[in-house]
Amino acid sequence: MNHIELFAGCGGLSLGLDSVGFELVMANELSPMAAETFAYNFFGQNLAQNTVNGDKTKNKAVWLSSSYDYASMPSRLREDPRTYPELGKGFCDIAEGSDLKGNLVVGSIVELNKWLEKNENILSQLKTGFMPKGEVDLVSGGPPCQSFSMAGLRQLSNDRNILPWEFAKFVGMIKPKFALLENVTGILRAFNQNGASFYAWFEVAKAFSEVGYIPVCLHINARFAGVAQNRPRFILIGIRADLYEPIIRSSTTVEISILEGSKVFFDRISEGETPEYGALPCLDIVNKKDISFFESTFLSPLLKKKSDFYTVKDAIDDLRAESGLCTSSYVDNINRIFGMEIEPKSILNHELRRNGELVQRRFRIYQILSSVTNDSKKEAKKVISGKGNELSDSAYEELVAYDYLVGVGEYKKFSNKFELIKYLNEHSTRKQTQKALVASQPAPAALSIPDDACHYHHDELRTLTVREMARIQSFPDSFVFRSKVTTGGQMRKFEVPQYTQVGNAVPPLLGRALGEVICNLINKL
Repeated sequence: MNHIELFAGCGGLSLGLDSVGFELVMANELSPMAAETFAYNFFGQNLAQNTVNGDKTKNKAVWLSSSYDYASMPSRLREDPRTYPELGKGFCDIAEGSDLKGNLVVGSIVELNKWLEKNENILSQLKTGFMPKGEVDLVSGGPPCQSFSMAGLRQLSNDRNILPWEFAKFVGMIKPKFALLENVTGILRAFNQNGASFYAWFEVAKAFSEVGYIPVCLHINARFAGVAQNRPRFILIGIRADLYEPIIRSSTTVEISILEGSKVFFDRISEGETPEYGALPCLDIVNKKDISFFESTFLSPLLKKKSDFYTVKDAIDDLRAESGLCTSSYVDNINRIFGMEIEPKSILNHELRRNGELVQRRFRIYQILSSVTNDSKKEAKKVISGKGNELSDSAYEELVAYDYLVGVGEYKKFSNKFELIKYLNEHSTRKQTQKALVASQPAPAALSIPDDACHYHHDELRTLTVREMARIQSFPDSFVFRSKVTTGGQMRKFEVPQYTQVGNAVPPLLGRALGEVICNLINKL
């Protein structure tokens, strides 16, 4: 089996697909920072070293257009993608006659689509997977989702919102057997457009139908696939229309019922109709509404764990400063599936970030708030934010049971309500979204910057390392993240450092489960 990966990022989805037998035909990624990580792990190439060696021909990461020539690779790796020159006006690594086989093309999907339209020979080779009379089994990817995310600004007019449609355009040109689009669950929530509701996922499904693909839409959660994170996601599986009947002939009654609604929707689009919202089902496993459709069907890999989910502690407890801690079955599993086992002393991307004493005291407060009832948490947060100066007796009784950091390595339990309120007042902050992870639960979905959450353990008053976030996301310890560790200010608009690479990635275990779903469909042909 083979696949083309769009919006490849650092490679989480590709890693999952590779583990079930998909060979990479070509990948595309906009960010040079994420591309540096992808090239290092999938091609074994250090892009900066390739520049030093001066061997351009062996570089499998090629730029569609850059303001810098090949000899200026360090500048390329920090280039703002928003400033990439138009096609033909910058430095392009793709010579006439190139086949792009197994390459990572760095550049915008919009420009890549334009470039392929102008280079029909390469497009025709790409359609065959570079095999005589071949074809591509899968085009997959997760378009940037910040403007759809419920944690973001929810901007319908954001330029990035066109990317799922560019994805569909690419699929229409390549004509793979299947398409796979991953996105945040926020794409299911309606935007308000001039007083009317606009459902982006529904419109994207129309776009895939218009290029010849029957859209099967799913609302899933990565934790059901074995990831130690509560990460709901929208998935669209596009089935090329000519494959529908062969698949149906090999399907069970329940599987046919999954596909029928999508086929009716596709037929209406094909006949020129404009179906209203509600005409296409979206199977929901997140709220367990349609869980029966995921049991014993081609979707079953997405329901490997109904309960007893892997937790944060399973993912990262052995990385604590305390020596002699053993890895969990979760860690052993991801290292076995995706990479070689590594001794703890050699684990990379695990540099601890320095936090001042005041910040550490706040982290201890967050740990305590993660352990008390919601009512007590709300009262404490009001005091911390300066919006209140009182604690009920019940909240005080809960909060006073814990010890609080009052100096370097020094903890104290308060003996009266006044002292506790005064202490909370002294630790006010505008970062009201910060929280401590809960050891016994999967991690929350929002983990893309170091400030999102702090460690759960009493003796680990710090934010997570890149490796800890990667563990939660199910990356093996052998997967190395490249480029700068983090960023800030205006550079956050275009830089994709290590923390963001992890946070934006499709968890490899989820990618593996999605690959198994596609395998199940392929096996029906």
